[in-house]
Amino acid sequence: MFKKLVAIEPVSLIPSAEQKLYEYAQEVILFDDIPKDNEQIIQRIGDADAVLLSYTSSIDKEVLNACPSIRYIGMCCSLYSPESANVDIRTANEKNITVYGIRDYGDQGVVEYVVSELIRYLHGFGGKQWLDQPIELTDLKVGIVGLGTTGQMIAAGLQGLGSDLYYFSRTRKPEEESKNVKYLPLKELLQTVDVVCTCLNKNVILFHDEQFEWLGNHKIMFNTSIGPSHDVSALAKWLEHGDNEFYCDTAGALGDDSGKLLTNPHVNCMNISSGRTRQAFDRLSQKVLDNIERFLKDNNM
Repeated sequence: MFKKLVAIEPVSLIPSAEQKLYEYAQEVILFDDIPKDNEQIIQRIGDADAVLLSYTSSIDKEVLNACPSIRYIGMCCSLYSPESANVDIRTANEKNITVYGIRDYGDQGVVEYVVSELIRYLHGFGGKQWLDQPIELTDLKVGIVGLGTTGQMIAAGLQGLGSDLYYFSRTRKPEEESKNVKYLPLKELLQTVDVVCTCLNKNVILFHDEQFEWLGNHKIMFNTSIGPSHDVSALAKWLEHGDNEFYCDTAGALGDDSGKLLTNPHVNCMNISSGRTRQAFDRLSQKVLDNIERFLKDNNM
């Protein structure tokens, strides 16, 4: 059991999971607002040996140095790599602090978002339409850039509705290729497909002017990543052609701090996270609890 567990901000646990936290620590403190700076984060953590946070705050080296009692940090959000994490995992490792994160809890909602928005545009259900006549997903050439869990699920969903699927990834995926999801180098993929969907880790910017030139015009782009997968100025230039459409669910995925692109008629951003469903919160909560129990068991606490 921990001595003190602190959630420094809202972490999206369902009520039963929040209640379960009291079985893991002698003292539990759950903050219901986002800390404004490191000073406030340090104050909230204090002498806690266990800390929970979501994606809206960061725990950096300054915080870790100021809070020597920390033994465990639970990220109640996606953790794919140290580079993309909102916790300084390398410093944590140096201090023998265990950091666990979660993943694959909101993918189903993201798949539904991509499929529904694409169908609406192809059929003209939302006031604008890709071609002169409504078309189906049948035989539509779709490229997935980043074939992790979300990318694989999007590919399977669209392929099940008849689309022609291609992918580019840092590593080849023989199992997906056996399902007729065809690998192409990025340049060739972008020159082949009509729709591209980026499913990349946070902080991975892959689309610059050159990649948009390869993609060409009269194309459709989705970004399902947490942050932008593109250089914002390059995206704006591509959209100036007038017959390209860009889709993302949140402003964070658009990545335009100025807010100008949100008003672009060819940017379709509902500014609501498609992965934050009731079922996703259930999965998130269970994964967070499983991580805590794993740590306590491994450390005989």
